[in-house]
Amino acid sequence: MKVNFFDLAAQYERIKREVMREVEKVCATQRFVLGENVRSLEDEVAGYSGARYGIGVASGSDALLIGLMALGVGCGDRVITTPYTFFSTAGSIARLGAVPVFADIDPRTYNIDPDWTETLLKRDWSRRIKAVLPVHLFGQPAEMSAIREIARRHGAAVIEDAAQSIGAVYKGKRAGSLADIGCFSFYPTKNLGGFGDGGMITTDRKRLADRIRMLRVHGSTRRYYHPVIGMNSRLDELQAAVLRVKLRRLDEWTEKRIRNAGLYTSLFEKEGLLGHVTPPHVEEGNVSVFNQYVVRVKKRNALKEHLAAKGIGTEIYYPVPLHLQKCFKYLGYKRGDLPRSEAAARQTLALPIYPELKDEEIRYVVSSIAGFYRSADKSSSG
Repeated sequence: MKVNFFDLAAQYERIKREVMREVEKVCATQRFVLGENVRSLEDEVAGYSGARYGIGVASGSDALLIGLMALGVGCGDRVITTPYTFFSTAGSIARLGAVPVFADIDPRTYNIDPDWTETLLKRDWSRRIKAVLPVHLFGQPAEMSAIREIARRHGAAVIEDAAQSIGAVYKGKRAGSLADIGCFSFYPTKNLGGFGDGGMITTDRKRLADRIRMLRVHGSTRRYYHPVIGMNSRLDELQAAVLRVKLRRLDEWTEKRIRNAGLYTSLFEKEGLLGHVTPPHVEEGNVSVFNQYVVRVKKRNALKEHLAAKGIGTEIYYPVPLHLQKCFKYLGYKRGDLPRSEAAARQTLALPIYPELKDEEIRYVVSSIAGFYRSADKSSSG
């Protein structure tokens, strides 16, 4: 049996006719930039997330960058974030001349640790901290109540990196409505993915929304007049048309991801693998949308090779935490400074979780993992 890590083609087959019908409508209008589909998607994603305003941009990375710009983050400012995430989280901070300040993670959820964050905010240079940028990693919201309260006491803004978590719930509220600004990605492999790059910023604050709209079109509200320096970052009309079709099915797909995650976890327990495999932990009151199903395992690299030989696709998120990346050497971090993130980078493995995954494929993945550890246990005992 072959089990792909992603299978976007299977999803496309089910929605092909509807998607192509909407694409053809856009082509007939020849309106490809900031048209009616973009405006409608902005309203729909904002409403879905529980926010007042949505602003479409060209990518999730641009959403972070423009969000930081809108909050006035600039040269010399510091922004607290996590080192265990995709590069654009910290890269967007650095591109503005600001300084990423890394807080270690909660080892169970892999999200930023509020206590570590507060410790950083109490340091002598904390007055330069302009914002806290938590990531809702792998589809589960960070501990936002604590983070918001800590940031409020120190006068810092909060930006959600919700790239992996559209639809995720924290204490009854969805990602994108939990901070000053929420940032989404519509990269094809996300739960709500387009046919290329795309992103969205959400906020409840009208002034911020107006500023973000201005920043995405070169800092202009009137053609050829530029009160501030912005950038060219607009969500394509074609992408918005595709995403509107998919958004109508998002809850159904999320339910299937949650079901698949539950089946994995129950099978790991049934197979007696919990000594070798630690399934994802979801905090009480949260709903994870399982953009990824990430397990902490023993002999991670050998297991990945074993599964590849069995025809099973897996992925490592993220093999080098950001504080140890070569490009951030100037920040002065060294190995051992953020031990929980470093351990996660060594020990975690993402398994297939997409909605079209069949039960027999999940059972095959788990049985293959069980076979690996049975063999490893025999070798060690022999």
